[in-house]
Amino acid sequence: MFSTADLLEMHRRMLVIRGFEERVAALYRDGEVPGFVHLSIGQEASAVGACWPLNPTDVITSTHRGHGHCLAKGLGVLGMFAELMGKDEGTNRGRGGSMHIADPDIGIFGANGIVAAGIPIAAGAATAAQLRADGSVAVAFFGDGAAAHGTFHEAINLAAVWRLPVIFFCENNGYAEFSPASAQHAAPLERRAAGYGLDYVAVDGNDVVATATAMHSVIEATRAGRGPVVVEATTYRWHGHYEGDPQRYRSPEEVREWEARDPLLVNAHRLRSAGVADDALEAMCASVAHELDDAVEAARRLTAPAAATLTDFVTRPRPERTEPPAPAADAPMFRTMDAIRAALEAELVGDERVFIAGIDVAAGGNVFGLMRGLHERFGDRVRDTPISESAIVGLGVGAAMAGMRPVVELMYLDFLGVCLDQLLNQAAKLPFMTGGTAQMALTVRTQFGAGRSSGSQHSQSLEALLAHIPGLTVVMPSTPADTYGLLRASIQDPNPVVFIENRLLYGMKGPQPPDDYVLPLGKSAVVRDGTDITVVSVSRMVHEALAAADAVASEGISVEVIDLRTVAPLDMAPILESVHKTSRLLIAHEAVVPFGIGAEIAAIVAREGFWDLDAPIERVGAAPTPPPYAPDLERAWLPDRDDIAESIRRLSAV
Repeated sequence: MFSTADLLEMHRRMLVIRGFEERVAALYRDGEVPGFVHLSIGQEASAVGACWPLNPTDVITSTHRGHGHCLAKGLGVLGMFAELMGKDEGTNRGRGGSMHIADPDIGIFGANGIVAAGIPIAAGAATAAQLRADGSVAVAFFGDGAAAHGTFHEAINLAAVWRLPVIFFCENNGYAEFSPASAQHAAPLERRAAGYGLDYVAVDGNDVVATATAMHSVIEATRAGRGPVVVEATTYRWHGHYEGDPQRYRSPEEVREWEARDPLLVNAHRLRSAGVADDALEAMCASVAHELDDAVEAARRLTAPAAATLTDFVTRPRPERTEPPAPAADAPMFRTMDAIRAALEAELVGDERVFIAGIDVAAGGNVFGLMRGLHERFGDRVRDTPISESAIVGLGVGAAMAGMRPVVELMYLDFLGVCLDQLLNQAAKLPFMTGGTAQMALTVRTQFGAGRSSGSQHSQSLEALLAHIPGLTVVMPSTPADTYGLLRASIQDPNPVVFIENRLLYGMKGPQPPDDYVLPLGKSAVVRDGTDITVVSVSRMVHEALAAADAVASEGISVEVIDLRTVAPLDMAPILESVHKTSRLLIAHEAVVPFGIGAEIAAIVAREGFWDLDAPIERVGAAPTPPPYAPDLERAWLPDRDDIAESIRRLSAV
C-alpha cells in the first residue's frame, strides 16, 4: 500500500517529532521554555500514522501533549520552537505556549490544556463539513484518561446521532496523568463505542504503517458518509506526565520494556527490509537534526512580544455601525418573540454560514416556540441536539473556527455551569491563544427571568459571571426592536457573543423596525431624559426603572434612564455624561447586588466622575440568596419599580 518513499517520509516525520521533543526537554531544563511542557516521545507513530491520510482542509483537535500532532499535520518547527520560547514570531505570537499550539489555517484547531475539551470542537468542525458537504473530516485526538470525561460522552453521542464525519482517535499510553488506565475505567473503550453504536478499530500505535493503514480505511469510509468511528492506538509515553514528573507510579523496567518497542526502531527495521541502507537512514537523521538545531538557534534570535501588544487579539474589530433611527411610533407592532424569530430568519436567509443548534429548536421550535417553522424552511441548518450543553457550545466553537456562524441555544442561563469551560476556556480564549488566527463568530442564545416561581436553578441573572471573562461580548436587550437589531448584530459579529433574553419580555409588544435594522453592539442608550438622577439598568429592569421614573415625576424628581443593552463591553460614556449633568447615580439590575455589574459601573464612575457626584452611588438588585420558589419570598427577593423609586427618593434627598 505504501511505497518506499512513503515509508521514508513517515520515518522523517517521526524523526522530526522525536528530535523536536528532545530539544524542548533540554530547553525546558535550561529555562528557555517557560510554563508546563508535556512531551510525546514514544508516541510519534500514532501522530504521524493518524495524520498521514489527512488533507490540508481536514481538521484535528489535540491535547496538552500535542506537539507531535501539530508537527504531523504540517506545522513548521521554527514557529513552534519560537512559540514555546514565548516569542512574538511564534506560531501563536507567544500567546499559546506548549499546551495551546494551533494553526487553524492548516486545520489545527488547537492543542488544549483542558482534558477532552477538543472533542466537541472537532464535532463542530465536522458539523461544518457536513453542512457544506465538502468531503472533509475531523480527527479528535485524546488520551485514555479523557474517555472518563463527560465532554467525551456528550460529544461522541452527538456525533453518533448526527452521523458526523469525525474520527475519535484515542492514544492509549497506559496512564491518565499518574493513574494507570486499568484503574480509571470500568469498561474498555471498545464496549463504550459499541454503546453509542459506533465502529471501533484497534491499532498498534507504535507501528506507523499499521496506524496509517487503519486510518486510511477509516477516513475513506468517513468521507463517504459512514459516520463517526472510534480508533484506539496502544502506545506509551517515555517521559512523565509533565517534564519534572518524578514518575513514582511506574517502574524503570516498564519504561525500558516499551523503549524496546520504539516506533523509530520498528520502522527502521521495516525500511531496512525494504532495501534502504543504513547510510541513508543516518543521513536522514543528520539532516533532521541539522534542521532542528538551526530552528532552535533562529528561534533564540527572535524577540518577545512587546508589552504594548498585551491587549491584541482579545477581540476582533467589529463592524462600524451607526445607530439607526428608532422605529416609528405608528409602525406595526410586534412582540419580542416575533423579533427573535425574524432576526434568526433574516440571518439564515442572508448568510449560508449561519445555522442553529440546540435542544428542541427544530422539531419543537424551542421550549418557548420562538423558532417554529424555521426547521421546515431551512432543514438541517436548524437542528436538534441531545441534552448536552457542553457538546452544544463546543460544536459551536468548532463550527465557528471552521468559518461558520453558528447560533447555539442554551435553554436556560442557569445551565451555564454545565458548559462553562467551552465559553470560558475555548470560545473566549482561542482567538487570543492563537494570536488572532482562530475565527469565533459564535452566538450563544439563552434566557433568564425571575418572577414566575421557577426556583433557584431556573431564575438566575448571571451576566456578571460572563462579563468577567475577557473575549466574550454579553448582550441583554429590553425591547422588541432592540432584540431584533442586537440579535442580528450579534450573529454578524466576528466575536463570541452571549445573547441573554428575559423570558418575561417574550410577549412584550413594540414598534417593528425595518427589515435592515441592525444596532451597534457595545452601545448604551438614553431611553428617558432627566436632570436630577441617573438610573442605569438593563433588560427587564429598564422597564421597572422607567415606571419608577414616572412614579416620582409627580414629586418633582426628573430621572434620566440609561439602557445598557450590552453589558460587556460596557459603554460608559453616556453614563458619565449623564452623571455630569445629574450628579446622582442609581444602578438597578435583576442579579444579586454583591459583585454584580452595578459594582463595576459604580467603580468606574467613582474613579472617572468622582467630582461630579453629590451623593453616594446607590445599587438596587436581588437579595444575596438563591432565587426562592414561594411567590411571597420571590417577590421579596426580586427588585421592582417600588424599590427603585424608593432609592430615587432617598438619593434626591441627599
